[in-house]
Amino acid sequence: MSELLDNRRYRLERLKSIVRRLHEGEDVGVLRGEFGALLDEVGAGEIAALEDELMAEGVPEHEIRRMCDLHAALLAGGVPSTPALAEVPGHPAHTLRAENARIRELVAAYRDAVRGVREAGGHDAIEAWRQVHRALEPVEYHYRRKELLIFPFLEKAGIVGPPRVMWGVDDEIRERIRAVRELLDGVGELGREELSLALEAVVLPMLEQVESMTEKEDRVLVPMAVEHLSETDWGEIAAQWRDLGPMLVPPAGGWRPSLPVLPARPVEVPPGGAIRLPSGHLTLRQLHALLDTLPFDITFVDADDRVAYFSEGRDRVFPRSRTVIGRKVQNCHPPSSLHVVQRIVDELRSGAREVAEFWIQHQGRFVHIRYFAVRDGDGSYLGTLEVTQDVTAIRALEGERRLLDGEPARERP
Repeated sequence: MSELLDNRRYRLERLKSIVRRLHEGEDVGVLRGEFGALLDEVGAGEIAALEDELMAEGVPEHEIRRMCDLHAALLAGGVPSTPALAEVPGHPAHTLRAENARIRELVAAYRDAVRGVREAGGHDAIEAWRQVHRALEPVEYHYRRKELLIFPFLEKAGIVGPPRVMWGVDDEIRERIRAVRELLDGVGELGREELSLALEAVVLPMLEQVESMTEKEDRVLVPMAVEHLSETDWGEIAAQWRDLGPMLVPPAGGWRPSLPVLPARPVEVPPGGAIRLPSGHLTLRQLHALLDTLPFDITFVDADDRVAYFSEGRDRVFPRSRTVIGRKVQNCHPPSSLHVVQRIVDELRSGAREVAEFWIQHQGRFVHIRYFAVRDGDGSYLGTLEVTQDVTAIRALEGERRLLDGEPARERP
């Protein structure tokens, strides 16, 4: 046993040395050979586990990401091994690999379009580029399924570092795709030389990174997931696969787990007082605080038109008194607006509409008011939800802010 631990420590030290030398600018060609020899010894699965240890020891994530790029470059062009489950139509591992094959087809078509822009230019070539970019943008949903369905189960199996590194690369790809979209929006203002430079500096690196990610998923992520995820885990993933947006390739078969799929429970449910819901659970204390922390006011009127609940946030737009609970909603409004209230409730109940919205000026604030029909899974009417929000500050927002940008934290009022 001690010999196995010593060997693992030795391999970890070799891997750390490679990362360190990448950081110091050593020739990638030399490191590729050394990394390849290490990979021959342990395989992609243990490399991923060693990445996890490196992160736990404080090696910066961006440095491990550079090593992942070296890993992908080393593996590119070879024939990947295919786990047995990845050959079963309808299994998420099979679908993931099928989508990667589709992504590579899109990248090839994209490169053809770029070649057309370079060689011919003109409106038709630009339009072909624009169309193939739109076809590639749904790769976002491919990444979303990987991050929201597969990564959580890897983390439960104790594999944390590799998903974090891969998610970081996904976000880099997202930024590059957005940058190309912005380039396309302003392409008419670019001269031929400027456009050529933009293709080299922005578009081609994006395509290389998208294609490289398909290699990392096929050769590292899929084998690692097949090794560590149970049949029940895969069943939960398959059950939620279609819920996360458009699919590049629909599941090709009717694979089902042989074991029953139990509802996902990401954390242990505390004993007593917990309200269990399909997507999790809340204690009464958490639920109370959560509803009162919402950045808008809500009021729920039940199927009998009686006010059943309202949130009590710190800065309600319209005041509410607890004496309203149990009153008919029609009795909570002045006679002049009663006909409007009655119409809204009747139309929501009947299904003539699912939402009604209004916006008004109120005491110097711009207020957005919406009413939603609340229905159960069978479509039966359960009541009406009123959502009232002060959107004055939201309407004034411009541009983007992705970080806090030095904004001081505000104290609780």
